[in-house]
Amino acid sequence: MKILLKNIDVLWLSEEGNNKVYPYVREMFSNPPRIENAFLFAENGVVKGFGHMSVMDVKESHCDIVLDARNRHVFPGFCDSHTHVVFAKTRESEFVDKIKGLSYAEIARRGGGILNSARALHKASEEELYELALQRIRQLISLGTTAIEIKSGYGLTTSSELKILRVIRSLKETLPIPVRSTFLGAHAFPEEYQNKRDAYVDLIVQEMLPAVAEENLADFVDVFCDEGFFTPEQTEKIFETAIKWGLRPKIHANELGITGGVRVAVKYGAVSVDHLEHLTNEEIDLLANSATIPTALPGTSFFLRLPYAPMRKMVDVGLPLALASDFNPGSCPSGNMQFIWTLACIYGRLLPEEALVAMTINGACAMGLQDKVGSFALGKTANFILSKPLPSLAFIPYYYGVSNIEKVFVNGFPWNLNE
Repeated sequence: MKILLKNIDVLWLSEEGNNKVYPYVREMFSNPPRIENAFLFAENGVVKGFGHMSVMDVKESHCDIVLDARNRHVFPGFCDSHTHVVFAKTRESEFVDKIKGLSYAEIARRGGGILNSARALHKASEEELYELALQRIRQLISLGTTAIEIKSGYGLTTSSELKILRVIRSLKETLPIPVRSTFLGAHAFPEEYQNKRDAYVDLIVQEMLPAVAEENLADFVDVFCDEGFFTPEQTEKIFETAIKWGLRPKIHANELGITGGVRVAVKYGAVSVDHLEHLTNEEIDLLANSATIPTALPGTSFFLRLPYAPMRKMVDVGLPLALASDFNPGSCPSGNMQFIWTLACIYGRLLPEEALVAMTINGACAMGLQDKVGSFALGKTANFILSKPLPSLAFIPYYYGVSNIEKVFVNGFPWNLNE
């Protein structure tokens, strides 16, 4: 399959030569590379050429698909580095509880939240979970997501955590987009371990992690290190064992308060530290002297009415900010990255092109996929988005609530929701 897009109004994140430095920070973040009046050529799912129309050397007659992208923008598909899309049931009853004034923590104490999802997941089969997740991800691809990380964490027993991870493995094998798998057994404490929390940590370390590693079911390990959940000491114990099994750390931190999770993330070389709704200057300095990617999840702040991560501040001091959806049934029941774009601009005070960087190449870096997706470079996978006719890139986050995408391309093919 050979596909040519010509007369592109603006081709975003177009990397030429050997100047590819990942993740993007400072000048590259705020002023990402772009080509106006551009062409893009892909063959057999791989980017083979791009540049200004004046240097286009591709013969249209040799292409299977030729599209005139006049007045349209083309940019990489969204790289969503934080989702929980494998779940059994939605939790709209808790949505009503929140409207009535109950907090996330209060709902959790009443047996809701993550424990609610865990009870439903125990009863579901792998086949049921796979079909539900597949439907969700197909819809996300139609909204522009072309690389995704999926976390476990709604099992909280060895058998159920393995069940989720096996579902993710099946999704990896069948979906046409890159999928990363993260073991999050340390998402919450099961009801029977509420008064013996260290014993549950021991279960993760002694039983769950070896089982996950032996079946090669995960790329990363994650821990919810926050108020009321796992302590820094418990998190460190899990990370030390996970690293021995070859799993790279990630971490949920500072969603509900300042809890020491950022320090743990930096100490253990975590790939990313996610949430950061609360963040001190000292923690920003720690991140600035590390390779850990801070990832903001504004959809969660919106849905739970939490503070927003200080996105503008992180970008201004040179941190490689990423943006992700946190799509899950309890605290962010949406994986629409176009809406995340809007929230990041309004509440994070990011410029539209800055948010685009955070959702593409920096999101790819937060999954270890930067050499495959997230920007346009020769040899990268041809996963990209063709916008509808736009007056400017800013129109996408400005004109929210509808899709501003005309076509999504996966491996060089126009995506069909029914595939």
